[in-house]
Amino acid sequence: MTNRRVTLKIIGMTCAACSARVERSISKIEGVESCSVNLATERMTVEFNPATTDIDTIKKTIEKIGYSWAEIRSNVVDEDKLRKDKEIKTLWTKFAVSAGFSLPLLYVAMGHMLPFGWRLPLPEILHPMHYPLNFALIQIALTIPIIIMGYRFYVVGFRALWFRSPNMDSLIAIGTTVAVSYSLYAIYQITQGHFAFAEHLYFETAGVIITLVLLGKSLEAVSKGRTSGAIKKLMGLTPKTATILVEGREREMPIEELNVGDIIIVKPGGKIPVDGTVVSGSTAIDESALTGESMPVDKKEGDSVFAATINTTGSIQFRADKIGADTALAQIIKLVEDAQNSKAPIAQLADIVSRYFVPVVLSIAVFSGLAWFIVTGDVEFSLTVLISVLVIACPCALGLATPTAIMVGTGKGAENGILIKSGEALEGLHKIDTVVFDKTGTITEGKPEVVAVEGDVLELAASLERYSEHPIAKAICRYYSGKYLEVKDFKATAGRGVEGIIDGKRIEIGRGVTVLVDGQYMGRVVVLDKPKASSHAAIAKLKNRGIETVMITGDNKETAEAVAKQVGIERVFAEVMPQDKAEQVKKLQKEGRRVAMVGDGINDAPALAQADIGIAIGSGTDVAMESASIVLMKGDLVVVPMAINLSRATIRNIKQNLFWAFGYNVVGIPIAAGVLYVFGGPLLTPIFAAGAMSLSSVSVVMNALRLKGAKL
Repeated sequence: MTNRRVTLKIIGMTCAACSARVERSISKIEGVESCSVNLATERMTVEFNPATTDIDTIKKTIEKIGYSWAEIRSNVVDEDKLRKDKEIKTLWTKFAVSAGFSLPLLYVAMGHMLPFGWRLPLPEILHPMHYPLNFALIQIALTIPIIIMGYRFYVVGFRALWFRSPNMDSLIAIGTTVAVSYSLYAIYQITQGHFAFAEHLYFETAGVIITLVLLGKSLEAVSKGRTSGAIKKLMGLTPKTATILVEGREREMPIEELNVGDIIIVKPGGKIPVDGTVVSGSTAIDESALTGESMPVDKKEGDSVFAATINTTGSIQFRADKIGADTALAQIIKLVEDAQNSKAPIAQLADIVSRYFVPVVLSIAVFSGLAWFIVTGDVEFSLTVLISVLVIACPCALGLATPTAIMVGTGKGAENGILIKSGEALEGLHKIDTVVFDKTGTITEGKPEVVAVEGDVLELAASLERYSEHPIAKAICRYYSGKYLEVKDFKATAGRGVEGIIDGKRIEIGRGVTVLVDGQYMGRVVVLDKPKASSHAAIAKLKNRGIETVMITGDNKETAEAVAKQVGIERVFAEVMPQDKAEQVKKLQKEGRRVAMVGDGINDAPALAQADIGIAIGSGTDVAMESASIVLMKGDLVVVPMAINLSRATIRNIKQNLFWAFGYNVVGIPIAAGVLYVFGGPLLTPIFAAGAMSLSSVSVVMNALRLKGAKL
């Protein structure tokens, strides 16, 4: 039975420890072949054997470990945006309420401790020494609403502890609970007449920690929303309605109700609602949303049009060929979503660290607190250290370092007509040192023209080639204007040519369009395929980056070398049979090279699959695009160095994120544990620790967003 692949939205994840737990738990289910959880997109992609397990078992496991799930539906950009907007609004509201109570809490708790001359006035009834119980009770009253605003940290955090999988919320919940619990103990001591305990309250610490974490979560949610902007932009391109022709009359209807075969009318300035073929009229269409190409493309009867492109000039009628999930736009969105949900190999280190991060932090916090208590005997000092260590640790930054950069990078690529199918492909591209190009349709226009005929062979060649679909055959038939001769026993051999019987003689047409009659050379038809205008510039840019370029073709050596010379390629594999292209790529790999293969035809598919990175031209065949890791939506080869630049920029950004995420924790946790204090340095307070923790996640996401402005 074929494996089934399902993507679900996971609700309730807050840090890398959460995503690691979901991934680990689902992977343990018998029959699950693979599971990948992306913290940034909050999605889980799982592949399983339906004969062994089912989706209900997977969903129940998600619920059992403390999270919830939601189905992923296509083209629900409005619904998703509304949900995200609601989430952000709720977070900001919680922060505003929390801050509204934290400020007076800080005023009451800390105002009288300011240096002489800066002390804030308090009503006599709240004086800590004269009315210590009032002083404590007002702080409880101000802290309770803050805890209510941050209740989710306790629900999720303690539930994660119960399931023996502590996360960031667990650290916050434990730290603030310790602060509040000790403060309640202090109030008990006050009621027993020990008024000095009025100076041992930690309510403001708990309140400000929750407030700052809510601020960080709000900023993080806003930033994460911006990382998925490319997907939202793509999903919002399609018009909501279309005008169709019914019995000679125009009728407007929702695009969801369109059927294949409907005749659709699009006037100047209108958007193409679905993919189709022009049946009437001519125009120029802006396809930049799909291909990144800024110049409009001329369209006439018989040409293809695509959903979400814009009709700029004339009015056209076209037949709907592909609708819904079958349109090019829908396929692009799926490719980008799949890439954003995938993981790059570089993320493996963060995944490993995240699994052990929170338990190690808990151990460090307890050990540090106990050690300082043994050394100083000071309970408050020890609690300050314990709470600071718990609060400053941030697994979020580790969990967001890679997926946010991949989200922005793949989105940036889609906006420029570069569709990257996976995080692995995005990472692998920057390691490429050799790019192999197919010739026909990749380096060249793919529209060969006859430039000369040697010998009296044009009639024979045209009569035979009219049965072939090869571009050269079509060029010969276009050039020939006479009547065709009758052909018997026609036979085509891939990479070798065609043959048949004409007037009882065996006619063979081979490479270089040589014509043989009963085995005797009779002449040739000279056909040239002009290089694309951008090919020379693209190859020059690759060479400037230290990348070797190679051309591979089934054409004869003379023709191949002539084209290679025009575009600046020095290494050529000519007269290569289609089935042998993959072998040539393998030979380059045996030389120790990291190879990218660029092609557009069915015969390129094996080579695309063999290469370290396969790059298919979007105008090529479905088979070629299926075999490739990266799809270029336009045939302009300057997009190849652009794609490599994008990969390099993204990987550089990921490394920066990982450096800061690791560095923040490696430096912050020892400082919070009091290492600097031992040598006379400052002791980090829990409030500053909470602020630093909140900013660490935001800084990682903001750094990833810088990719949006990268120049490719």
